[in-house]
Amino acid sequence: MIKVAVTGCAGNMGSKIVKTVQAQENMEVVLGIERPNTPLEGKDLGEQIGLGTMGVEIIDSQNLEVALNDIKPDVLVDFTIAAAAVETVKVCAKCGVNVVVGTTGISDEQLDEMYKIIEENGVKGVISPNMATGVNVFFEIVGQVAKILGQEYDVEIIEAHHHNKQDSPSGTAKRAAEIVAKNLDLNLKENACYGREGMVGARPENEIGIHAVRGGDIVGDHTVMFAGDGERIEVTHRASTRQAFVNGVIRAINYLMTKQDKTIAGMNDVLDLNF
Repeated sequence: MIKVAVTGCAGNMGSKIVKTVQAQENMEVVLGIERPNTPLEGKDLGEQIGLGTMGVEIIDSQNLEVALNDIKPDVLVDFTIAAAAVETVKVCAKCGVNVVVGTTGISDEQLDEMYKIIEENGVKGVISPNMATGVNVFFEIVGQVAKILGQEYDVEIIEAHHHNKQDSPSGTAKRAAEIVAKNLDLNLKENACYGREGMVGARPENEIGIHAVRGGDIVGDHTVMFAGDGERIEVTHRASTRQAFVNGVIRAINYLMTKQDKTIAGMNDVLDLNF
């Protein structure tokens, strides 16, 4: 039985992860973590999210190290915010606990910090800006299309999310842009254009446009448009519920605990993709 800890356990994503893990035959949630000074500390996790009594008490994240050493989960799943995720990974690595991180908005510097602490402590991790299986197939297709079409087609990336999303553009849009740039032999930092306003002039050659839409309860839409003379190809992925991300988490946990042969993997490794 794989023993799983979940941060943000009573939140929207966290509670879905807990419920889905509990439904697996080979997994169980043994620890739920909430934000510092949470009023939920000490309460039964199952009772808070509608599963009935689980016998798993919610802890304050400030007590994470003590709890990890006491309960010894096999893996911790983190879908919180970037700064909190970095600190959580540090504590997990120190305690010998593997991690699955689907938190978005993580900077390159924060990612490097997480990679370093994971490698130094000999634990394993699956880290991805988007855990949904379909999105990662979308990445694979986008890379193939970019490689086939080459630099003669203009590339525009449009993402849409709910009005509460904190980071912009989304981690998924950034990853798509990285994949496009790689397959077009372009430097993304030199060619990315994040939105346009005013008299910007004609579109520069090899520009990669990246645009963010925020509104309502949109779970996550991503489109990569390849626009040529006389034709246009659009590759789109739409998430209708957050369960799509949770299903990817289950795949990531199983991969990490049974198949992973390197320290840090992405969803491309989990799904055996090449992007």
